[in-house]
Order: sequence, then structure tokens, then C-alpha cells
Amino acid sequence: MKNYLNDFYKNQSYFYKGFLLISTIILIVYLFPKGGVFKYEFIKGKPWQYENLYAPFDFAIAKTDDEIEVERKRITDNIIPYFQYDTIVSNTAKEKYNDAFNNYLGVLNKSSSAPKAKLFGRILLNDIYRYGILKEVYSYKKERQIFLNKGNKAEAITYGQIMTPNEVVELINYKIEKSEYAKYKSGFVALFYDLIIPNVSINNKLTENTLENELAKLLTTRGSVSKGSRIIAKGEVVEGDRFQILNSLKAEYQSQVWSDKNFYWIVFGYSILVSLALLMLLLFIRKYRPDIFLNNTQITFIAFNILIMVTITTLIVRYKPDFIYIMPICILPLILKTFFDSRLGLFTHVITILILGFIVPNSYEYTFLQIIAGIVTILTISESYKRANLFISVGQITLVYIIAYIAFHIIHEGNISDINWVTVGLFVISGFATLIVHPLIYAYEKIFGLISDVSLLELSDTNSTLLKELSDKAPGTFHHSLNVANIAEAAANEIGANAMLVRVGALYHDIGKMLNPTYYTENQSASGNAHDILSPKESAKIIIGHVIRGIEIAKKHKLPDRVIDFIRTHHGTSTVYYFYKKELEQNEHADIKKFQYPGPTPFSKETAILMMSDSVEAASKSLKDPTSSLIDSFVEKIIDKQMEEGQFLNTNITFKEIQQVKKVFKRKLTNIYHLRIEYPE
Repeated sequence: MKNYLNDFYKNQSYFYKGFLLISTIILIVYLFPKGGVFKYEFIKGKPWQYENLYAPFDFAIAKTDDEIEVERKRITDNIIPYFQYDTIVSNTAKEKYNDAFNNYLGVLNKSSSAPKAKLFGRILLNDIYRYGILKEVYSYKKERQIFLNKGNKAEAITYGQIMTPNEVVELINYKIEKSEYAKYKSGFVALFYDLIIPNVSINNKLTENTLENELAKLLTTRGSVSKGSRIIAKGEVVEGDRFQILNSLKAEYQSQVWSDKNFYWIVFGYSILVSLALLMLLLFIRKYRPDIFLNNTQITFIAFNILIMVTITTLIVRYKPDFIYIMPICILPLILKTFFDSRLGLFTHVITILILGFIVPNSYEYTFLQIIAGIVTILTISESYKRANLFISVGQITLVYIIAYIAFHIIHEGNISDINWVTVGLFVISGFATLIVHPLIYAYEKIFGLISDVSLLELSDTNSTLLKELSDKAPGTFHHSLNVANIAEAAANEIGANAMLVRVGALYHDIGKMLNPTYYTENQSASGNAHDILSPKESAKIIIGHVIRGIEIAKKHKLPDRVIDFIRTHHGTSTVYYFYKKELEQNEHADIKKFQYPGPTPFSKETAILMMSDSVEAASKSLKDPTSSLIDSFVEKIIDKQMEEGQFLNTNITFKEIQQVKKVFKRKLTNIYHLRIEYPE
């Protein structure tokens, strides 16, 4: 049992990666739509490249979106609207008529024509309220048929039969002026002004229900294809009805009701394909970026980003497939390039696009567009800490999207006139959405403990609190760190390492010397050496201790782990040889381990460069009369000794790159000491 536990502990990193891989596969497959995938790819306007296709079952031919939209518009335009007639208003007006007549036309009561005049007004009131008065004027034509709903009955009339308030006024004036009561016009007008209230308005609920019922009857198919019928022959151009029939077959095939057996087979197939894709990514990382492969946090970070992209894209495909291109998928290579490198960013992007190709519509077009955009992203983004570079890259990505989309449109349609500008707009929105990458990078730095060029740029500021404290307490160490930073940065640029990271690591690598600055030669004055009163062991302990103290200070100031790595490794497991030699003079059996740094040794090109540049710059101060040849042999001697001690065995730096670094050091030191080239006599 104990052996099993030991094996588990030793291989826990691999177990975690296996668990992460399986979990990611399960989540991705769970998000995928569970339906059949049509096995033929076809493009409108292109020849059918497969053998003759026959209908595998009976299916209906779906109408195109344009055809359905035309029919929907026809139904909407021809729907008969319902208007509601308020009988309470009209009845109230008729009931008040007698009293109102006596109030406004009481003078007629003394005349024998009063009953006739009263009848004239009542008839006019009945005419006005026969179909009612509109509360609001609508944009229907007068001859438009409508239903006027009075209680439980609906009467078919034309819209023009219902009067507007203006038409009521015109009718009243016309009728009175043409009658024998023209001289009482003001009284009649006042009478009707007091009585008449609009009482007809459109019944939106009833009209909309009628429209919904009619639209529900709309057929989305036109005709059908019988099982065994030939749909298309090899070499025939996919266009017109053939294109629509193929689309109908594809939709029917993908939307069939699958049995449990078929469902599980589909899930199994998806699982295999997604597993292969993610496994290839994991093997790629193991072969070309073993440092990332060994770091479970970084592997988790990569898997998390893939999962986020797949999740959002799947949701868009499920609910709004027309908006598939609004997803800023190029954020993925941007983020991975920022934290890792271009090669990993592009490979991960391609793997993610291949996974999404299973579910997106027009998978070939989508895959082509997104891979091209990913390549442009990798090629154009450099020095991401410069804001202008991101805006320029986003503009180039958007332009490539639009150009490629227009090219596909020309291939499909054979012209450029009917471009869908909504899709072009989606590309533009996607480009702007890519700008969210900066706040995402900041969030990822805090969550996953990563570091970007932007943070490195901030850390390289010599006016920062920690570096100002170093310059105040240990000015010699600060000056040494600046020189090391300049030399190391030049060497990193020469071999293609991360120059910004090396520079920052160099600036902070000796911050542990702040606590006891006078024990280090670069901070000592001519008055004396603090080590003269100490034993060699005590001196070595203090010198070695600056690494541990530096790590403690760095963690206290919350420096990123990648910067702290430079503090840990800049001396590797080398020996404080000066004090060890002094101890040997006193004790020939001295334990060398007490004079060695605890390590670890450098494990990247960047940490190796810092170790070399730190040793070379510090030792160069001992050169009394430096010459070019002396500097050359001096650099060779120091770095060769480090190689002999095995300080670079855990790094991925090559012999060729070490030779290039040596050349840079020689050139830099020659410039520092203002030496001229020595010509042979």
C-alpha cells in the first residue's frame, strides 16, 4: 500500500494532467449539440464532388429564409385588423342628448319646429356613432377592410367608414348648413361639442392573436422528396432547387429524433475526436515547451481558455448562429502569446478552431477565416505592452476577416452586389471586442500567477519603491544590477530569449543585499572590510544568505514567481570560492557544502543568461589593466567553469547560444572599459 502511495505521489503531476484532460473532454462534449453530422460538404455554385446522391428517407423541401420572409410580410400586410367599439360612450351621448338640446337650443322649444329640429340632431348623432369616432388616426388606407367589434359581434367594414374627429366636425358643419337650421348652427355645434367623445380604437391583442394564428399556419416547406429519389448527380452544380434540397436534407438529417443507442454513439464519436485534438496539444507542449508541461498551473490556464472559447461559441451557435462571427476568437492566441510564445499560441488556436469546426455552420469557411485571423494575430502583435500595437493588430485582423469573407461571398454568389453588411458589421464588432484582452491579461495575472510584458515594463521602472530602496541602501549593488541588466538584455536579444524578463530579473536579483549592504564589496568604502573580523564560515553564510533574504523581500513586495526565480537561481549551486579557500588554509578538511549556494540551478535560457552576466560583470571589477584579449579569456574562463560545474544542465540553452552570449559579453565589456581593438604589430 505504501508503494502505491509513493508512486501516486511521484506521479501526481501526470495524474492531474490526465484528470484535467478527461474533465475538459467531458465538458466540451457535454456542450456540443447531440445530433447527427451531415457527412457531405457542399458550396453553392460549386460542382457536387461526391457520387450520385439519393434520398435516404422521405423529407420535405424547406423554403428559403427569403421565401418565408416574403410570405410573412404578405400575411402581416393582409391581416384584417380588429377595432373595438365602445358602446358605453355612444349610449351615454344618446341618453344626454335631450337635456343637452334643451340647454343649447332651448329657444327652439317655443317654436313649432322644435320636435323636428330635435329629431334632426338625433339622426345626425346616430349617423356619427353608427361606426364610431376614432380615438387615434392610423395609417391604414380608407378602403382597407377591418373588423369593428361591438360587444360579441364583429362587423366587416372599411377603415374609411369610421370617422376621425376632423371628419365629424366637417360632417356637422355640412349637415347644418344644408338644413333649415343653419341659423342655429352655433347652438348645434356647441351641443355636439359637449356630447361627442371618440369611442373606437384598435384592438391590438385581438389583432396580434389573429396574426399569430395566421403565421402559425404558414408552411415552411414546399413539396417533398421521396426515399430513393436522386437528389444530385456527380459533377452537377449545386445551385437553385438542388442547393435548397441539399440544405433541407442536411437539416432533416441533423434534427432527426435519435434513439438512445445513436445518441451514445454520437457522444462516443465526439469524445474520440476531441480527445485526439487535446492530446495532440498536450504532446506538442511536452515536446516543445517542457517547462510549461511540468507546470500544472499553466496547463490548467491553457485548458481553461480553450474551454471558455468553446463554451461561448457553442452558446452562440445554439441560440444565435447568425452571430457566430461576433465572438472574438483571436483573443486566445493573443493571450497565449503574451504569457508564453507565438508557436504555442498559434497551435492552441488551430486546435480550438478544429474542435469548433464540428458544430459551427459553414465549418470550412469558419475554419479558414479563423485560422487566417489567428496567423495574422501572431504575426502582427509584437511588444504587446505598447497600446498602439494592439490597435494596429486589431485593425489588421478585422481587415483580413472582411477581405476573406468578401472572397467567399464572390465564390458563392459570383458577384459582389449582395454582400451581407450585417456580417461585415459583426467582424468590426469582433475586432473591437478583441480589445478586452488587456483587462483579461491583468485578471489572469492575478488568478494564475502569470506575468505579461506590461507587468514586466512596470517592474523595470527604477523609480519603483523597491528599486529606490535598493539604490538608497546599497548604491553599489544597484549600479551592479543596472550593468547586469544591460548586459543580460543584450545577450537575450541575441539568442531570441525574453529580453524584458531577463532585464527585470537582473534588476531584482540582488535585492537581498539591502539588509547587510556593507558585507558586499561593491558597497564597501576604502575604510575597511567588514569580513576582516569574521570567520570564513560566517562570511560565507552572510554572502549565501542574500539569496534567501532576497526571496523573502520579493515575496513581501509580491513580486511575480517568474521574477523570484531569478533570485533563486542566479548563483545556482556554485561555491563562494574566496572564503572556502580561506577556510582551507585553516582547516584542510573543510566541508565545501557549507560554502555552496543552495540552488536550484537555472532552468531556462533567461535564468542561465542572468547567471552568466552576473558572474562576468561582478568579476570584471577585479581586472586592473583590462585589454581586449584579457577580457576575451576572462569571459571564456568564467562561463566555461560554470558549464563544467553543470550549472546549465537543466536549461534549454544550446552550446551555440552560449557562444553567442559570450560574444555579446566580450563586446559589452570592451565598450564599458572604452578599449580599442588591438591590432597585430
